[in-house]
Amino acid sequence: MVAIIVGTHGSFSKQILRSSEMIFGKQENVSSVTFETGEGLEDLVEKYKSESEKLDCKDGILFLVDLFGGSPFNAASKIVIENDNMDVLTGINLPMLLEIYGSRECSNLEELVSIGKKAGAEGIKSLREVLSQPDDEELL
Repeated sequence: MVAIIVGTHGSFSKQILRSSEMIFGKQENVSSVTFETGEGLEDLVEKYKSESEKLDCKDGILFLVDLFGGSPFNAASKIVIENDNMDVLTGINLPMLLEIYGSRECSNLEELVSIGKKAGAEGIKSLREVLSQPDDEELL
């Protein structure tokens, strides 16, 4: 099973994991890393490395981060560039995380990236747009 490390600015990573546990239950082989004020890129790289040592990474690591180009992304990228079977997916949201959880048992890293991108984008909806759709389309 692909390991997941969620890395974000501040405690968002810890909180999104807590929220996901309320819906999907506690997940194994998942960790979070926070990027705090006053820390540098190398601090974050070390945090990622430390967390990865606690996980079963034989099937790879998927880093889920908040912003493309942000420090959590940049630090994860430094690790991914040096290792095969790892990737970084940006824009983490709860629909993305839950869909990845549901697909981890039967999907490889590349498939999880595709699933996460699709679920993350499809999780963004406008109530008014949904309500204006014809009745035969999916409501929510």
